[in-house]
Amino acid sequence: MELTARQVAIIDIVKKHAPITGEQIAECLGISRPTIRSDLSVLVMLGYIDAKPKVGYFLGKVMTSEGRQSEKVMNLKVKDVMNRPVVIVETSTVNDAVISLFVENTGFLTVTDDQGDLTGMVSLKDLLKVTLGNPNAAAIPISMVMTRVPRLAYVTPDDSLLEAARKMLDHQVGGLPVVHIHGDRSRLEVVGRITKTNMTQALVDLTSGFIVE
Repeated sequence: MELTARQVAIIDIVKKHAPITGEQIAECLGISRPTIRSDLSVLVMLGYIDAKPKVGYFLGKVMTSEGRQSEKVMNLKVKDVMNRPVVIVETSTVNDAVISLFVENTGFLTVTDDQGDLTGMVSLKDLLKVTLGNPNAAAIPISMVMTRVPRLAYVTPDDSLLEAARKMLDHQVGGLPVVHIHGDRSRLEVVGRITKTNMTQALVDLTSGFIVE
């Protein structure tokens, strides 16, 4: 929710003069107390300011350093931290997939059709299952090993980082394909990937001040 100019001014007054009463805030603004009653209620509800009876208003949790960090995390989008996709086409073999995993030093591969649309995903765990004890595994088509789209979790660039984290936990995976959805989900164009490593790096960057508002 975007704050109004008057609400921003109220926060600034509270920051400079807390604890301060509603009447004193109105006086600083040169308006009446009833005029800012709804503004004060909104700011308290959103956590920008807080109030104590017979004391007055003071800064809320959102305005503390911890609150600002939390707000930044909540506002991060997948597109802010995603990497380029590591892709193989669905006609590739298990041998092709193994080579790609090691060359790219990644834990999963996104599988696409010839048009670059998402058809599945294959992980190191998937490949281990099919190769252990199977001397003919190298020639198996990756389409027989991968997790297909109907059962596959994915995110879009505009999804929140929190939503991506929830999907990873729900599906117990270390990363997700990032797609642009075309039409009625008839096409899922692969545009990136997001991993637990991306998320950890984002948290480190936030703490270190490398990501700013």
